[in-house]
Amino acid sequence: MTVRVSGRVVTPTGVIQQGCVEINGDRITAIAEYPSHRDGHWIVPGFVDIHTHGGGGHTFTTGDAEAAREAADFHLAHGTTTLLASLVSSPYELMRDATAAFAPLVDKGVLAGVHYEGPYLSAVRCGAQNPDFLRDPSLDELTELLDLGNGAVRMVTIAPERAGALDAIRLLVSRGVVAAVGHTDATYDQTRAAIDAGATVATHLFNGMRPPHHREPGPVLTLLGAPGVTCELIADGIHLHDGTLAFVAATAGPDRAVLITDAMAAAGMPDGEYELGGQAVVVADRVARLARDGAIAGSTLTMDAAVRQAVGAGVSIPDAIRMSTLTPARAIGLGDRVGKLATGCRADLVVLDDDLNIIRVMRAGAWV
Repeated sequence: MTVRVSGRVVTPTGVIQQGCVEINGDRITAIAEYPSHRDGHWIVPGFVDIHTHGGGGHTFTTGDAEAAREAADFHLAHGTTTLLASLVSSPYELMRDATAAFAPLVDKGVLAGVHYEGPYLSAVRCGAQNPDFLRDPSLDELTELLDLGNGAVRMVTIAPERAGALDAIRLLVSRGVVAAVGHTDATYDQTRAAIDAGATVATHLFNGMRPPHHREPGPVLTLLGAPGVTCELIADGIHLHDGTLAFVAATAGPDRAVLITDAMAAAGMPDGEYELGGQAVVVADRVARLARDGAIAGSTLTMDAAVRQAVGAGVSIPDAIRMSTLTPARAIGLGDRVGKLATGCRADLVVLDDDLNIIRVMRAGAWV
C-alpha cells in the first residue's frame, strides 16, 4: 500500500514548497510536486546523529544492550532515525563487551554502528573523559575489536599526537572505519598528518581541542580548513556560542558541517545526578558537568532541538536540515541509504511544524 506524506518537502536539491513523498513498504518510491495541497508542515529526512552517548535515562557507555535500545527509542521520538552508539574512554574489557552486545543491534538496524570516543585521547584535553582509562592506540587491541564487531564499529576518535596514532588511523581506514580527530592538543602539523593518514571527521570541533592561535592554528583551524573533513558541532548554545556555530556553518558549508547531540543519559530527564564513564555528573538547568571539576560532560540535547538552535543562530532551514541528515550520513558512509528524501532510500522522515517542533516521525515506512 502506498502512503503519501505532503507538505514543504526538503530534498537534497532544495525545497518543494508544495510536495509529496510517496512510500511503499520501507522505501521511498517517489517525490513529486503536489500543487493542490496546502499543508504548511515541513517534511524532512529522519535525523542522523553520529555522536551520542545516551538519552531518556539510558546510556550506551556501559555496553548494556537493553539500555541501548531504550536510548535509541528516546532519540527516535525526537526524530533521530539513524544513530551511532558512542562509548567513552574505557578499559579494553568494557569496549569488547559493549561491541559484542551492540553488534546484534547494528545487524537489526536499531543502531547504525558503534563509535569509540576514546580511549586514545589527550590527557590535557580529555574533558569529561575518564583520565584513568586514556592510553596510546594499540593496533592489536583495535584489530581484535574490529574483528569482534564484524562491521559494527563505524567510527573511532583519536588524538593524533599520541604514539602510534597515525598507524591506528591507517588501520581504521583500511578496514572501512571512519577515523576522527578529537580530544587533542595536537599542533597544526600533527593534525595535518592525521588528515593525510585518512582522518575525515572532527569530533565536536572546538570542544576538547587546543584553542586556535594565529601563530599556531592547532587542530581547530586545520580541520576546519581541510576540504575532506566533516566538522561536528554540538548545537546546544552551551558548548558553542551561536556566533561560532554560524561561522563554522558558513565557512565549512552544509556539506561539511554536521549537527550532533553528544547527548548523555540525562537528555530528556530532570536535573539531578547521573554517571558517565564511571564519573559522577550533575545536571542543572540543562547543563551536564562532572562533579569532580565542573567540566562539561556531554549534553542533554536532542537533534530536533539542535536544528532549532542552528536556525536560531542564522542557519537557513534547508542548510540546518542538510547538516543534520545527509551530511552526517555521508560522513559515516550511509549517504546512499539514509539522510535524504529520494527514491529508493529508506523511508525515514520527520514532519515539523512552522516552529520546527516535531509532529510525527516515520522510520522505515512505519510511524513511530
